[in-house]
Amino acid sequence: MINEQQVRTLLGALNDPFLHRTLEETNGISEVSIKEEKNHVSVKLAIAKINSAEQMQLQGKVVEVLKEAGAATVGIRFEELPKEVLEQFRGKTKESDNENLLSPNSKVKIISIASGKGGVGKSTVSVNLAVALARLGKKVGLVDADIYGFSVPDMMGVKDIPQIIEDRIIPVERKGVKVISMGFFVENNTPVVWRGPMLGKVLDQFFKDVEWGELDYLLLDLPPGTGDVALDIHQMLPASKEIVVTTPHPTAAFVAARAGAMALQTDHEIIGVIENMSWYESKSTGEKEFVFGKGGGPKLADELRTELLGQLPLGQPDWNDIDFAPSVYGETHNTGKIYLDIAQKIIEKA
Repeated sequence: MINEQQVRTLLGALNDPFLHRTLEETNGISEVSIKEEKNHVSVKLAIAKINSAEQMQLQGKVVEVLKEAGAATVGIRFEELPKEVLEQFRGKTKESDNENLLSPNSKVKIISIASGKGGVGKSTVSVNLAVALARLGKKVGLVDADIYGFSVPDMMGVKDIPQIIEDRIIPVERKGVKVISMGFFVENNTPVVWRGPMLGKVLDQFFKDVEWGELDYLLLDLPPGTGDVALDIHQMLPASKEIVVTTPHPTAAFVAARAGAMALQTDHEIIGVIENMSWYESKSTGEKEFVFGKGGGPKLADELRTELLGQLPLGQPDWNDIDFAPSVYGETHNTGKIYLDIAQKIIEKA
């Protein structure tokens, strides 16, 4: 029969998945109770962040360890460590903490780019914001987290693939931005038919197994909508700022509000709304045509109680065969200048 001291010793050797300290070090074993007649062990554990993929992994490890030690059944409850306990570990990072972007100790500012539906230009916005931040002197990484609809490598004109060095993935750098995408690991544009748990492991690798180096910002091009993958990413991140992309059409803005609601429900801060395809400007007359209507962006920003960061016209970049990046606007292009203005606002807010 396993006893309480054995339980505390076994679990005390396990690591908090975010702090990378043992549960003994963090005093994370809150309660232990044993029902001898059923050989059932119940534990309550405190970790840095609950409702995450890391919690599920730890839960599986706890069950495995206790059953190997003789428990017939195991019950587990989780709670978050008090803020004062977390503060004790801030500034006391190990080298591995700095490599793990999901650690609460990470100083990298994570910004998620979301939309309520596809087709509003979310990936185009993600790519150009990343490039604009790099042009402003920031060290930037970009995760193409739209697993089913990956497009970032093509948009940026990336021809290389990541290298693997000592089990670490080296991201491809383009236009001053370090890029990782599912598109690098799928042959011949093969459709991704994996289920959620497999996709979760891929996303986990993007955060933990990629050698990002020193970053100021990591931008995530999220899948559109509020499906399982988008929800998993929200729950995976310890903290994130979020930008919601919409078009001026009222229906697009209405649907985009759901993405904003998901961010708020998972304790992520919305720092602004970007309205894409706001108008089309004739090159011959200079007249603006509001082909998708007006008002969606300001209305969404008001509903989410945030700022309208900018409005982007409908159009395409000037292509250059020598430095081909079909979705990246030049620094002196009118739309490129708008992206620089938005990027400056992000630096001030994030």
